[in-house]
Amino acid sequence: MEVILKDDVKGLGYKNDIVDVKPGYGRNYLIPQGLAVLADKSSKKVVAENIRQAAHKADKLRNDAQELANSIGDITLDLPAKVGETGKIFGSVTTNQLSEALKAKGFDVDRKRISFDQDVKTAGEYTATLNLHKEVKHQIRFNVIGE
Repeated sequence: MEVILKDDVKGLGYKNDIVDVKPGYGRNYLIPQGLAVLADKSSKKVVAENIRQAAHKADKLRNDAQELANSIGDITLDLPAKVGETGKIFGSVTTNQLSEALKAKGFDVDRKRISFDQDVKTAGEYTATLNLHKEVKHQIRFNVIGE
């Protein structure tokens, strides 16, 4: 029995895959749980169209992320922080501060897409990774300067 998966099923396949299962498994579990639909001509056409449109949207998102990475380029940001006599930072530099600094330069990057390569504990130069898309990652340098 051929079914089209509507969701990822562990050990069976991923969303929009056409898989061959035993009739009882398909009829008694997958279809009633909403995990699959019967694979007939019309549903196969619908899935093919959905895959084509999803690929087009994913391609557009990737291109937009690449354009953002290219426009950011090799800029270096300066982040002010309160620093003690030994050069240690009071508190910490957060992804939110880096996101706000990027926003001030005209680049809108969500703080959840920013990760530090190392802990920011002292004043100095650091790098962060911007995860703009699953295929597009961009390195950015920033300086923590004492106030």
